[in-house]
Amino acid sequence: MDFVHDQLFDGRKFRILTVVENYSRRCHAVHCGQSLRGEDVVSVIEDLKQAAKKPLQRIQVDNGSEFVSKTMDRWAYDNNVTLDFSRPGKPTDNPYIESFNGKLHDECLNAHWFLSLDDAEQKLNAWKKDYKHFRLHSSIEYLTPIQFEK
Repeated sequence: MDFVHDQLFDGRKFRILTVVENYSRRCHAVHCGQSLRGEDVVSVIEDLKQAAKKPLQRIQVDNGSEFVSKTMDRWAYDNNVTLDFSRPGKPTDNPYIESFNGKLHDECLNAHWFLSLDDAEQKLNAWKKDYKHFRLHSSIEYLTPIQFEK
């Protein structure tokens, strides 16, 4: 998990929570909001947990305030999930999410104007669908994330 920042057409800033599975490279969530806190992260993860076919065991995150919050810590403890924090200033500790975020910037955020948060959410979800269902990844034998999971 990580955060990406962008802005709407009128200059108002917003954040995007990105959740990518390291094994399959599948993007599970791109959730945007003007200010996202630990409670928002927990809400997104709880939704993913409910939809998952297998239990969450470990989540790789950086040391952002949302991830080190009491809310997130309590959720992880209650759900027996290990939060694997990267070392401060070492984005290479979580290369998959950093690579994903770079592609998200280049192919979606830099290619669109966002009129509202709803507009951003729609465009991000369309890009996420393309990324999961049609994008071939050399690291997973030139399959799409969905094909690789099967």
